[in-house]
Amino acid sequence: MRTIKKIIPAQKVNMGGHLLDQPLPVEGTESIDPFLLIHHWKSELPGGQKQQEAGVGPHPHRGFSPVTFIYKGGIEHRDSRGHRAIVNEGGTQWMFAGRGITHSERFPTELVEQGGNLEFIQFWVNVPAQHKMEQPFYKPLSQEETPLVQKGSSKIYVVSGELDSVKGAVETYTPQLLLRGTIAKDDTVEIEVPTSYNCILYLLDGELIIDNQTAKMKDMIVFNHNDQTIKIEGTKETRFMLLAGEPINEKVASYGPFVMNNQTEIMQALKDAQMGKMGVLIEEFD
Repeated sequence: MRTIKKIIPAQKVNMGGHLLDQPLPVEGTESIDPFLLIHHWKSELPGGQKQQEAGVGPHPHRGFSPVTFIYKGGIEHRDSRGHRAIVNEGGTQWMFAGRGITHSERFPTELVEQGGNLEFIQFWVNVPAQHKMEQPFYKPLSQEETPLVQKGSSKIYVVSGELDSVKGAVETYTPQLLLRGTIAKDDTVEIEVPTSYNCILYLLDGELIIDNQTAKMKDMIVFNHNDQTIKIEGTKETRFMLLAGEPINEKVASYGPFVMNNQTEIMQALKDAQMGKMGVLIEEFD
């Protein structure tokens, strides 16, 4: 069985006035190749707002994939390539920024007007240098479109990669296994992950026993590479996310919304964004 290297509790960070849980990066762990950042947003919208008053307005990205798992509520995506979609609870928003794209992440009109619970996780996945300047793409994925693996009473959705011969819905530039789901109380679940993959598991809530250690809500587990089987015991019903991937092993240079390989490329990204080369997004609201 794969053993635990360390358990990292998420830290609170302030992002533009919003308090988020951030298990990655934390002090001493800048990234877990190819995963660069994890933000867990959980809040209750008060209602009585306009759509343009909530969420994140237009901003550019280059050189990686920002991915969002929606757990409660929904997110409305717009981008400079003309894509517009609402992804609701159980769905995934996958965007490959490539050579540059500008997008916004708002919340559905009904949610901001009436109020309600909102919870999602956004994580950043690096891509190799040879692919960073390819054309961007956007893929919205509903829960119904996400392949499901049932293990006892536990449900595991395969966003990318392969689990128990079930293939995920999103292709990635490097080999990955990206899972989300719920481990039921008293279920014991085994997940096969290639030993070469870096592997982390994050608990949104609940409690699990892995490698004779207890992990609780908002803990991120980092695994060793000693085996391909991860054994999980649910002591409480637990929502989780597993991110595993082949390391890229390239130097990373990042600044704000850009992830490249050196400082010269970052400077070029800043210049290109200022010149509008990553597209322009003018939001229109009802």
